[in-house]
Amino acid sequence: MNTGEDMQGLRKILDLTRLIGLTILILHLYLSCYRAFEYWGLKTIITDRLIGNVARTGLFTDTLKSKLAALVCLAISLLGAKGKKDGKIQKKSITGYLVSGLLIYFFSLLVLHLPGSISLKATMYIVLTGMGYLLILTGGTWLSMLIKLNLSKDVFNSDNETFPQEERLLENEHSYNLKTKYSLKGKTREGWINVVNPYRSTLVSGSAGAGKTYFVIRHIIDQHLKKGFSMFLYDFKYDDLSRMAYNKLLKYAKNYRVKPKFYVIDLENPMHRCNPLNPESMLDITDAAESSRTIMLGLNKEWLKKSGDFFVESPINFLTALIWYLRKYQDGRFCTLPHVIELMMLDYDPLFALLQKQEEIKALINPFISAYRNNAAAQLEGQIASAKIGLARLSSPQLYYVLSGNDFTLDINDPKAPKIVCLGNNPQKIDTFGAVLSLYVSRMLKQVNKKGKLKCSLIFDEFPTLVATGIVSTISTARSNLVSCTLGIQSIEQLKREYGAEFSEIIAGISGNIISGQVTGDSAKKLSESFGKIMQDRESVSINSSDTSVSKSTQLDYAVPASKIATLSSGEFVGIVADNPDQRIKLKMFHGELQNDHEGIAREEAGYVPIPQVRKVSQEDLQENYMRIKRDIWELVKSELVAIEPQKDEPVKETKASKRQLRKSVPPVKGRMRKSKDQSLSM
Repeated sequence: MNTGEDMQGLRKILDLTRLIGLTILILHLYLSCYRAFEYWGLKTIITDRLIGNVARTGLFTDTLKSKLAALVCLAISLLGAKGKKDGKIQKKSITGYLVSGLLIYFFSLLVLHLPGSISLKATMYIVLTGMGYLLILTGGTWLSMLIKLNLSKDVFNSDNETFPQEERLLENEHSYNLKTKYSLKGKTREGWINVVNPYRSTLVSGSAGAGKTYFVIRHIIDQHLKKGFSMFLYDFKYDDLSRMAYNKLLKYAKNYRVKPKFYVIDLENPMHRCNPLNPESMLDITDAAESSRTIMLGLNKEWLKKSGDFFVESPINFLTALIWYLRKYQDGRFCTLPHVIELMMLDYDPLFALLQKQEEIKALINPFISAYRNNAAAQLEGQIASAKIGLARLSSPQLYYVLSGNDFTLDINDPKAPKIVCLGNNPQKIDTFGAVLSLYVSRMLKQVNKKGKLKCSLIFDEFPTLVATGIVSTISTARSNLVSCTLGIQSIEQLKREYGAEFSEIIAGISGNIISGQVTGDSAKKLSESFGKIMQDRESVSINSSDTSVSKSTQLDYAVPASKIATLSSGEFVGIVADNPDQRIKLKMFHGELQNDHEGIAREEAGYVPIPQVRKVSQEDLQENYMRIKRDIWELVKSELVAIEPQKDEPVKETKASKRQLRKSVPPVKGRMRKSKDQSLSM
């Protein structure tokens, strides 16, 4: 038993064993160097008689045998030694002392066979043997002080934070699947990320260079086109994804029942033309209000955080009135964004006179007319100027050309006419193009979320560069209408900066499939909490003056800590997938490296054909269209003002001065504008 008396008795036994070994060594030295001791006069008859009796035991018949016996006794005494633990003692030092001590201890016998005086040889032998003995004693004592732990060598706890993942390939007519390699208890295994229900939306996050597009989005495009999806693709860095989508469509066109058409909205180098304010898709004034809000928030993203503010809602209402007026005028003949911009730039006298003719917008323009009547010019300018200044940035021939045509409509999932629509942006012109592209997205979301349509895939690379508040409603309600949404963001913080905290929390909360690369901060922390905890092994060490103990236990801890998410390599992703009632996935969580055939992708991209031009647009065409729109508004105002009967109670009325102002505002356009036809890229 480990009592005080037992420990004291053990210590006495060890001391006695060490003393016996030391006695054997001294007798060995005396007998081996007897002639030297005789020369030094250190022998007596009594000692010789005593040592002679001991020598008859046979232990000292061989010098090596006696030295070995002394060493064995020393080793036995060291086995029970309990030195005070010292964390600074290293194994290398102990090994050095023991090895050098053993070498000196045994090879000192060679000194006795060297030429020289007996006295010198005996002295050297005694010194070297004693030195070797002391070195062995020191090394053995230090060995008892060494902290001997059999702890895990996994410094970053990587093996503990691994868990089983789905290794089956689960497919259906809607799914997309990503191949992975993951680690489980130090072994590399192959797995699959099975997004069997993409209609529950997918949130793909990751900082710049994490591999969102290369490892995830490109595969979604490929597999959805292969399975016959119609598609709306927001290509932030046009034309990287658009070119891939076009070539994939060429490859998989035979998989569609109705051959889809391919359209590209490029605001810099016009290709196809599309009017997002198409009168046929604007059924009531709420459509105009949504479009107006999207445009103004796209031009002034800070307004997203000031919803309800007077100087935010006023320009939105004013723009709504203009859009709905043009929608009602001659059944939407001039209902395009360029016409709206030109109409807004008119002076207040003719503009208010026109708007009052439309009953449905009188309530919207009443505050503006009241301010105008009461000579509140400062208030009126504050209400309208922000809209004018923002929309003035969109007044360019290229934008007017693209926005005023009707090559196609935005109902991309029409079973009779499926479409693949690519929306191109330019990172250097986000502030200008963002509002227009956001309007396209807003109108498209309204049209695809209907029953009886084809399955469609909406893919938004760098989603925060758009203003698409309607995406929440689409994700929440369009699942039954087979609308799959994929949102690419860099982090939740980026989404918060653009949309506000509430919107970003909703997006993160309603996305059923989450695929995340390297993110930091709150994004990493919230992801880690979403993944939950798993059972992990733990080891603890207790050190005292005489002993070291190791205890092992298990406890719940985060499966993927925030620190690990913040240090993911490019191509390494974590996440959770959603399943179906008829296709259950027990292991929904994953943490692995997505597998791409880099050489195969490079060869495929090298063989891509460029997106063909559907029309040649000259600067003369752009300028002609630009001036035609200005003339349309001038003719509209001129004809409408003539029809207005001047009344005493009206705030404004046509005057000769206003007529002259209108005549000077837009010069007549010479020549005719060619009609826009439905032009798509044939597959």
